[in-house]
Amino acid sequence: MSLTADILRSYAHPGDTLLRRLGPVYRREARALATLMLGCFLVFLAQAPRLQRQSIETGQELDVMIGGALFGWLFVAPLVFYGIAGVSHFVAKLVGGQGTYSEARMALFWSFLAAAPLWLLWGLVAGLVGPGVGLDVIGIVALGAFVLIWGACLYRVERP
Repeated sequence: MSLTADILRSYAHPGDTLLRRLGPVYRREARALATLMLGCFLVFLAQAPRLQRQSIETGQELDVMIGGALFGWLFVAPLVFYGIAGVSHFVAKLVGGQGTYSEARMALFWSFLAAAPLWLLWGLVAGLVGPGVGLDVIGIVALGAFVLIWGACLYRVERP
């Protein structure tokens, strides 16, 4: 299946989709990093409309704001995600998890990429509509989707 089809399938069957993508090709670190970086890049792109709106409202320079978001999402966030994956795998091992660190890492990275379209929607609403109930609802839905997909994927790879 294509990447977009797998992302859509993740909303209905997250664990099955992850296991299908966890073939021998995805056990390589380069694939895991590419999955994470694509998710981070999409979330970085989602920030552009919000930053443009904020730049107009506050008078701050847009290129400085975009540079900060670029650094945060493409250099800092991946390190944070690797740390979260390690902690989640450690906790899973404490409660009897049987998976490997690479599977737990891919569960997190894939979940983040699968939730990226919702973060793109959030960015559009943040830029076009601005703060409000709609933005909050979309943010909660996006975060909830990420957490639920991650939980299902992590359970699937760590269960005995």
